[in-house]
Amino acid sequence: MNKLLSVSVFSALCSLPVFAAAQGAGERPSVRAVLATESPKIDGVLDESAWASANPIEQFVQQEPNEGQPATDRTEVRVLYDKGHLFIGVRAYASLPVTATEMRRDADRLFDEDNFQVVLDTFHDSRNAFMFLTTPLGAKLEQQIFDEGEGGGRGTTANVNRNWDGVWDAAAKITPDGWTAEISIPVNTLRFARRDEQVWGINFQRHIRGKNEMAFWAPIPKAYSLTRVSLAGELTGLKGLSLGWDLKLKPFFVGGVHDVQTSRTVGRTNAIRDLGLDARYGVTPGLNLDITVNTDFAQVEVDEQQVNLTRFGLFFPEKRDFFLENSNLFTVGTGSSFTSTPVQTDLFFSRRIGLSDAGTPIPIVAGARLAGKSGGNNIGLLNIQTESAFGKAGDNFFVGRYSRDVFKRSRIGALFINKESVDGSAHFNRTMSVDGNFALGRGMQATGFLAKTATPGKNGDDMAFYGRVAYRDPKWNLWLNYLDVQQNFNAEAGFVQRTGMRTTKAYFGPTPRPKRGGIKLMEPMYVLTYTTDQTNRLVGRLHHLMHGTTLRDDSFINVIYQRSLDVLDVPFRIRPGVTIPVGAYTSDEWVFSYSTSPGRKIYTRLSFSPMEFYGGRRQQMSASAGVRASSRMAAELQFNRNDVTMPWGDFLVNLTTLRVDYTFSPRMTIRSLTQYNSSTHEISNNVRFNLIHRPGSDLYLVYNDLSQTGLPADIFGHKDRQLVMKVNYLLQR
Repeated sequence: MNKLLSVSVFSALCSLPVFAAAQGAGERPSVRAVLATESPKIDGVLDESAWASANPIEQFVQQEPNEGQPATDRTEVRVLYDKGHLFIGVRAYASLPVTATEMRRDADRLFDEDNFQVVLDTFHDSRNAFMFLTTPLGAKLEQQIFDEGEGGGRGTTANVNRNWDGVWDAAAKITPDGWTAEISIPVNTLRFARRDEQVWGINFQRHIRGKNEMAFWAPIPKAYSLTRVSLAGELTGLKGLSLGWDLKLKPFFVGGVHDVQTSRTVGRTNAIRDLGLDARYGVTPGLNLDITVNTDFAQVEVDEQQVNLTRFGLFFPEKRDFFLENSNLFTVGTGSSFTSTPVQTDLFFSRRIGLSDAGTPIPIVAGARLAGKSGGNNIGLLNIQTESAFGKAGDNFFVGRYSRDVFKRSRIGALFINKESVDGSAHFNRTMSVDGNFALGRGMQATGFLAKTATPGKNGDDMAFYGRVAYRDPKWNLWLNYLDVQQNFNAEAGFVQRTGMRTTKAYFGPTPRPKRGGIKLMEPMYVLTYTTDQTNRLVGRLHHLMHGTTLRDDSFINVIYQRSLDVLDVPFRIRPGVTIPVGAYTSDEWVFSYSTSPGRKIYTRLSFSPMEFYGGRRQQMSASAGVRASSRMAAELQFNRNDVTMPWGDFLVNLTTLRVDYTFSPRMTIRSLTQYNSSTHEISNNVRFNLIHRPGSDLYLVYNDLSQTGLPADIFGHKDRQLVMKVNYLLQR
């Protein structure tokens, strides 16, 4: 059945016409940067004479709601530069009051309010880019774009690195007729080819929340977003850019106290003090060498807990700075293309370095990384040494990644990973792969990899293969995935949810967009997932039918029906005292969900899902409510409940999460995260204060505690508390 399904869906995909851009065959727009005689002061006020020397860009075109029509509010953009910076000035006229309540850096909500975005394809390769966003309150968000953000499933951004923290500056001011903003991006934050005169891809986007309007300088069809850099315009006129020495040093100091209380009368307290250094050197304008010594990640936010009622591991994102920049240069795997299907397979997963399976930090002695681009060559080299911890010897990790740009928007590559113990045991684990990503016209994409692992004692049946064909345009979203992971495939430095299986996943989804009425987008879809073992014996199947409806105000209504089959070959211990026996289990599931417009000051998300569950019943309910009390204060409460009744035992799992944010300014924030998990009887608190005393230099004050709440008479019998201060300072030439 797998082969027949693969052939039929592949034939259907290939028979579709290649999508043509909505604007026709016209040339992309171009803007010439003007050399600034005097660098503007970044205060959000366009009052320097240098801005008057640059002609404004004013031709913005709607994507939403009326594609191809001129923007209803005027936007003026000016571009200046000096030898070390790119400057962008924005004057955004507004016929309605601006929507701006968020000042926190990198907050998701920034996309839902009035904002201005710029994307820079600095290598002009129509694949990769840097994106920067600012708002009427001067909030900032930046991200790296790889392969135009493509490669995932519905609604995902598998190749967008949201966690990258670039060094740049922005300021904004609300005016009687709209708002203004100034952006300054140091050229050594960007990487680019070595040329006397630079030509970059560039595009601008403005979001007008009050009108639910999205407008672009270089038009983008509705199926795509600003990450579609192959549709961007051009930035010319950049001459004599200088990176200086292109050397950055960031020493840091960590100090604090760690207290562990095992009972009311027994405990221990330890002092925390440490020094370390992160350094970066630009080997070429496109290649960075990063070195870390005595690495510390005290400033990292804690993971948000998830409820896991499957027998497979959960994926938690990387949050540590050293691993984030250019992270996608090292990525080979399925990414989010198997969302909701527990077969995700990523060959390199940086959380395997310096973190235990439980998420506890393992000290890192030192590490080095060379990453970037040279011509059409994409290079990534990583070597890190960890210390001994938890009774296990330290490990050395080496990752080598190379890919080559081919054709207009495609690439081929290879990956090698070596993990080796340093205790003399001669244990090693290696992963080798080749991969490709091919853009077959404007809307068609094919990706895949072939991989092999090598581990002592695991010989043979150690291969994995992944292939994906996808087609997307404003009316259709279609794709077919196939994954084959043999039983002994053992990527110890990767994330592999399941081995010894073959999975085919086919997606059929028209995307009608009514031109009138209250509906903005309808997303009916059918997804079939079919999983066998290596002998082609059926072990899992899922029929997924959904109808999602996005209204004009971006509120969302969703109805899902699923019928699934799960074959257990070994007993599954789902909870202490509750074990599901071997057998084949079918279930029917409904999901009803509703989300209010994300631009509202008070917003909610509700979901209810009744289903059959391993011979019994499960009711899952989730609700969240958030409030933006002001531009400084915000809070969100989430509640998730799973009530399970089965012949093998009953249990109830509640997970409650409370976030509270207070923003003093775009450079000074405090966030608290409180979580309670009824299944583990744990309450955890994380409070993080961050002061950016200059771009790239931070002060963090972080408090964490974890409390066991097993018995009512001994509510706080076990505590683990930590208070840490971390200070770093960026020195650059």
